[in-house]
Amino acid sequence: MEEKKEKKKPGFESKIKRLEEIVGKMESSEVELEESIKLFEEGMSLSKDCQGILDNAEQKVKVLTTSAAGETVLKDFNESE
Repeated sequence: MEEKKEKKKPGFESKIKRLEEIVGKMESSEVELEESIKLFEEGMSLSKDCQGILDNAEQKVKVLTTSAAGETVLKDFNESE
């Protein structure tokens, strides 16, 4: 049997790293306008992806912190029970 090699999507950390690279390039003032616009578009897309990942993680945390009565209990991670 052949195993399918799936191309792994970049994770949250790699997307954040790329966002940092984009910000650094744009702050350097060494980028021309057209490239700045392309970088900005890429950055906005990455930012949206990262926000989606964070929202998904928040939903998972809410599910994991649902009380026995079925109520969602929101508390800080550092808060003891």
